Amino acid sequence: MQLSLDTDQQAIVGAFDAFFARESSPVRVRAAEPTGFDASLWRALIGVGGPGIAVASELGGGGGSLLDAALVAEQQGRRLAPAPLVEASVSLRMLARCADVGGASIARVLEGAEVLTLALHRSQAGVAHLVPWGAVADLAIVLDGDALLLVQPTSRSPQVGLGAEALGDVSTGDPLVVELARGTDATVHLERALDEWRVLKAAALVGLAGEALALAVEYVRQRHQFGRPIGSFQALAHGLVDVATAVDGARLLAFEAAWALDAGAADRTLASMAFAFAADTAAKTTACALHCHGGYGFMAEYDVQLYHRRAKSWAVVHDSVRGELAHLASMLWGA
Repeated sequence: MQLSLDTDQQAIVGAFDAFFARESSPVRVRAAEPTGFDASLWRALIGVGGPGIAVASELGGGGGSLLDAALVAEQQGRRLAPAPLVEASVSLRMLARCADVGGASIARVLEGAEVLTLALHRSQAGVAHLVPWGAVADLAIVLDGDALLLVQPTSRSPQVGLGAEALGDVSTGDPLVVELARGTDATVHLERALDEWRVLKAAALVGLAGEALALAVEYVRQRHQFGRPIGSFQALAHGLVDVATAVDGARLLAFEAAWALDAGAADRTLASMAFAFAADTAAKTTACALHCHGGYGFMAEYDVQLYHRRAKSWAVVHDSVRGELAHLASMLWGA
């Protein structure tokens, strides 16, 4: 089994690491609050092909794999980039699978003319609630009853979040762009998209956790107490080692899940495992990093609190770790 990245994958990581370091500084991240959307960053991200990297080249995308998209998502997570990369990537791939009816919208999104997102839950009474990026999206994919719809939100209702993902309720009564699928086909398309969302969001959470860990390690090296770096104290060192091990495991699981979906594996459990473990790891890692900073960790001027808040919000928009584990259990052992 080859666990290291090949030359092309290393180039992807290097390019997007440099891009997000340049375009998504902590200053830019703070400036994008409270909605968590940076329109200029989104245009730049479209320009370098981020959202379309895993879309077929004949449809205007980069022709890459879901694993390539996961590598980009990890770099987004490292810099907390305030743009709908994961949701747009997943939605574009769904439109590509429905290219006979949704293909025209792909070009508009890849040109940067429209922001595209995905409702993670079925609509209720004609409203999809807490849609990530629903407050700023020009197009949203929503499962309404047994129909999978691409709608143009006009009556969206912004919701208060934790400074990220521009949450908004989207009405299915908004102008219909196209019906993508109906019945069993609609459910299959949404389930596939949600599995891809789990994988890419897991990768983003891994990047987030890894960078929070790096912030903590740097701080405990620099901060001295009793004439020694506080990182030399076992109470801190042991906790950091534990979360460092978990971050490595979460990264491996997320990439394995991406590879499995690319390979057409029928087993959907890896995507659920990757999301649940990454979400749990991100929450624990950022909490550890925050407490390593002591009282400073809770202060707005320290970057670590940005990671801690997003570790909480990014995952729970879909489900809690407990809820995802229940979903995993139902796939493994039935209701």
